[in-house]
Amino acid sequence: MSEPEAAAAHLTGVMRRIEEVFLHGVEDVTEVWLIRHGDCYTDLREIGDPPLSDLGRRQAALMAERIRRAGISAVYSSDSIRAVQTAEAIGRPVTQDPRLREIQNEPGAAVQVVLNRNLTYSESAAEVQERMSAAVEEIAARHRGKRVAVVSHGVAILLYACAVMRLEFGELRLLPYYTSVTVVRVHPDRTMVGSLVDATHLVGLD
Repeated sequence: MSEPEAAAAHLTGVMRRIEEVFLHGVEDVTEVWLIRHGDCYTDLREIGDPPLSDLGRRQAALMAERIRRAGISAVYSSDSIRAVQTAEAIGRPVTQDPRLREIQNEPGAAVQVVLNRNLTYSESAAEVQERMSAAVEEIAARHRGKRVAVVSHGVAILLYACAVMRLEFGELRLLPYYTSVTVVRVHPDRTMVGSLVDATHLVGLD
């Protein structure tokens, strides 16, 4: 092998090792697609447990088409109406899990967290991260090596992503838009974030 060929082979080997660290091409990795529910705020009439708006249903339909193409093995959802309706658009049986709820299970609390993360709530950021982590780990263990869809909520997803990336809440300055997809790869040894809040399936939606 020539010197340039040896150098190229070495670089390829290094890149493959880096990819393995981030769980690309590794056996027994479960891909969990964390999906924020569709819009429920347009023409909002009640804030306790609002259903999807017409816009939210259209967003969910576009997301569902993308999810079906991805070859999802199972669908999970928080038990909030807006999340369940989003999950049902995929057209597969939906398993509800209350651990996937929004912080305090209130849309209003989520808005306030985004505006001021230093306010005090009946449920702490750490508590949300703990229950979200437990739910995702259990789901991944049930579907090892598969790809699953998990419909949750904006702040809950953001808090979980921060926990995986070992960031303080507020350091990750992102807003998970409606039906956006955040991918995490879960292995028995570690969990890695694959992508964050991708909503490209909504391009062109009025």
